[in-house]
Amino acid sequence: MNNDTIFALSSGHGKSGVAVIRISGDNLHDIFSGFTKKTDFQPRHAYFCNLTDNAGDLIDQCLAIYFPAPHSFTGTDVIELHMHGAPATINAAFEHLKTLGMRMATPGEFSRRAFYNNKMDLADIDGLAALLDAQTEQQRKHALRSMLGRDSDIYNTWRNSMVEISAYAAAILDYTPDDLPANIGETVTARTAKLYNEIDTALNNYRASRAIRGGINVALVGETNVGKSSIFNYLAGSNRAIVSDIAGTTRDIVSINLDIDGYLINLSDTAGLRETDDIIESIGIERTKSEIENADIIIHVYTPDSAEHNIFTNNEIIVINKSDTSDLRTHKNAIYTSVKSGDGMDVLLNTLRKKIHEIMDCAENALTINARTHELLTSARDELSAALRADNNYDIFAEHTRRAADAIGKILGTITATEVLDKTFGQLCLGK
Repeated sequence: MNNDTIFALSSGHGKSGVAVIRISGDNLHDIFSGFTKKTDFQPRHAYFCNLTDNAGDLIDQCLAIYFPAPHSFTGTDVIELHMHGAPATINAAFEHLKTLGMRMATPGEFSRRAFYNNKMDLADIDGLAALLDAQTEQQRKHALRSMLGRDSDIYNTWRNSMVEISAYAAAILDYTPDDLPANIGETVTARTAKLYNEIDTALNNYRASRAIRGGINVALVGETNVGKSSIFNYLAGSNRAIVSDIAGTTRDIVSINLDIDGYLINLSDTAGLRETDDIIESIGIERTKSEIENADIIIHVYTPDSAEHNIFTNNEIIVINKSDTSDLRTHKNAIYTSVKSGDGMDVLLNTLRKKIHEIMDCAENALTINARTHELLTSARDELSAALRADNNYDIFAEHTRRAADAIGKILGTITATEVLDKTFGQLCLGK
C-alpha cells in the first residue's frame, strides 16, 4: 500500500448544497492547520474556515474536520472539507489540493486503506458496496448488517473451527490415543458435518441474497393479446408498455423497477408466445424464454377462452385476464382479473406480495453473498465434503479442512491475491 496523500469527492457529483471532500494520508496535522489557520484544534471537531489557494485568493468558506490516525475510516489521518456543492468550487478545491502534493484517489482506494489498516475485512467491504447500491429498505438493512460485521463474525467462526479441526486431524496421526481427547475422531467428523450443513444452507439461500441485492425478477408471460401490457402498466402505475388489440404489439422486453414492501422488484413485460414468421417478433419471443429462465416469479396470463394452462415453475401465478368478457370461472387455482374494471387486481397484488415474502423471508439473516463469495463458499463446502469422504484417512482429512479454511480466509481477505483485491475494491466509487 502506498502512502500518497489522496483526495476524492465523497458526496454525490453534480450541483448540491453541500459537497464533502475526503483527504487521506500520513501526518495531515500541518495540512489541517494550514486550512484552518489554527495551531491548536481538537480532533473530530468542525472548524469554520476560509479555504484559500496559494495566492491567497478565496476558494470557498467551508467546515473542516480532522480525524487523526488510527481513529478514522481509513486508519490513516483523514480530513473532511464540507464545501458548497458547485462544480466550479469543487474543481477549484481539487486543483489547490494537487498543488499541495496530493493526488486524486482511485475507486475504492479509501476502503483499500481501511482494509490494510485492519479497519475492515473483505466481507465488510462487500457489505459496504451493497449498502452504496441499496435502493430499498430491505436492501439497506441487509447490507448494513453485513457492513457492520455480521458476515465477518460468521466467516471467522467457521474458519477458526476449520483450522482447529484440521489441527486435531493432523494430531491424530502424530499422537497416541492416550494423549488426545476421547473420541476425537468422531468429534472432528461431527464438527465437520455441522460446518458442511451450515455452509450448504448459506449457499441454498444464495438466490434470496442475490434477489435482495439485485432485485426479484418478476416476468409477465403469456400468449399474444392476453393483456400482459395492461397488467404491467397497472402494476407500474404508468403507461410504460404499449397496449393494443393487435396481436404481437410487444416485441421486446419492457422493464421497470418497483419497490414492494421494501424489496426491489424487476418487473418485465414480455413478447407474446406464439408461432410467427416475423423475424423481429421471433427475437422478442426468444428473449421472453430467457426471461422465463431467469425469473424468480412468473405471472402467467391467460384469457377466459385460452385452451391450455401450461405451468413453468412452482413460483408461478396463474392469471386469467379480461374477466369482464366472461362469467366462467372454472379454474380454482387461477386469479381472475380485469384491468378495465379493476376486478381481481388487488388479489393479484396481494398474491405477488405473498410470493415475494415466501422467497425473501428466509433471507433476513442470510449472508450477503455475491459471485466472488459464492465461488469461495462452494469451494469450502466441496472441501469439507471431500474431508467427510476421506474414510478415517486423517492425513487427507486434515488437508481438505485446511483448504476449506483457506477458502473462507479468501472471503475475509486474510488469504488473498492482488486480483481479488482489485475486483473487490473496484466495485466501490471514488471517495470510498
